[in-house]
Amino acid sequence: MSNPTLTETLKELSRTTHDSVDDLVMSSQPFASHDNYRKFLQAQFEFHSTVNPIYHNATLAEQFDGLASLSRLENLKSDMKDLDIEPFAGIDRPTFNDSEAIGWLYCVEGSNVGAAILYKEAGKIELSDAFGAKHLSAHPDGRMAHWKDTKAKIDALPLSDTEKQSAIKGVQDAFTYYKRVVRAIFGE
Repeated sequence: MSNPTLTETLKELSRTTHDSVDDLVMSSQPFASHDNYRKFLQAQFEFHSTVNPIYHNATLAEQFDGLASLSRLENLKSDMKDLDIEPFAGIDRPTFNDSEAIGWLYCVEGSNVGAAILYKEAGKIELSDAFGAKHLSAHPDGRMAHWKDTKAKIDALPLSDTEKQSAIKGVQDAFTYYKRVVRAIFGE
């Protein structure tokens, strides 16, 4: 039997935390109203602002073609402007090294697959990629094609075993941080 890829390992080791994030987000009812959705946007903005430096990391960009183009922060800013929302203040942002950043990248890019459900829910409160939900729209290549390409690029990174362990720490830290952000903003 072959060894699992890094992304297979990240998926397996973050499954429970990932599921708890999904449960927490949906229990916050982000699509029950525009007011709840505004809080969701604040949480998304906080998370995407935290991970944005990854997309501009020169070391990763040399090994990960098109990295800078994947950031959804500008789309989030557009969504916040549409709904006249200011960023949430008072959440300490974590730091991470280059190999931990790979786990964070896995988390944030993987979230675009699940965003298909969120995008559909946003449509029920009259939000779309034209107004308020641009950051939830699919990648031009399609969600699954983009995700497969992203996983292949992560798996192709020349990482040592120590760096792979750091990536695993990074994915756990990313999910844990997002839960902390959601709880702070939604008051849970």
